[in-house]
Amino acid sequence: MADPNVETNEAAMAADPTTETQTETRPNRRKVREGMVTSVSMDKTAVVVSTDRVRHRRYNKTVQRTTRLYVHDESNELAVGDRVRVQETRPLSKAKRWRLLEIVERAR
Repeated sequence: MADPNVETNEAAMAADPTTETQTETRPNRRKVREGMVTSVSMDKTAVVVSTDRVRHRRYNKTVQRTTRLYVHDESNELAVGDRVRVQETRPLSKAKRWRLLEIVERAR
């Protein structure tokens, strides 16, 4: 047996599309990493080393895995030693798939 109130609520939801889009979150969020700038020799590109600590499957010891990320730096403002936060983006070149979000800490 259908409840008449449910049908009116569905009709109201269909009439107002903003209520549904505000509550749902994007299922495929872009990855955000933090790392240290190691090279700025290219134009508008920096190399950031991101270090992850993972547990070894067999030995259960914590090991460090480093990943080199090629980051788009539009204004060439990064320097070697800066700690930065980067976000995944569409492919910008052959190896560049990250963009600069913010500079967390400047090099001393």
